Amino acid sequence: MGIRLPGLVHAKMILRRSFLTANQSTSPAAAITDVPKGHLAIYIGETQKKRFVVPISYLNHPSFQSLLSRAEEEFGFDHPMGALTIPCQEDAFINLRSRLNGL
Repeated sequence: MGIRLPGLVHAKMILRRSFLTANQSTSPAAAITDVPKGHLAIYIGETQKKRFVVPISYLNHPSFQSLLSRAEEEFGFDHPMGALTIPCQEDAFINLRSRLNGL
């Protein structure tokens, strides 16, 4: 005997439709779909922001969590870019990323 979840099926259909629409358009929403599954897009920089795509496993690392805390202190939860933005120097982030990739 199976359990039917019509609300869940309907929600999946809406999401699928919105992703198809985003893929066909040239709007900024199309950039959302270029992030592979298991990754997230973040913006790094103090003045000039650069976009990076990182694995979600970074979220568990204490050094990355420290950067997230710094971002929360500076921006709170209402940043004008609407994306996860971390205020650190690009070189420092690239160094951290190379250390995390070496694990």
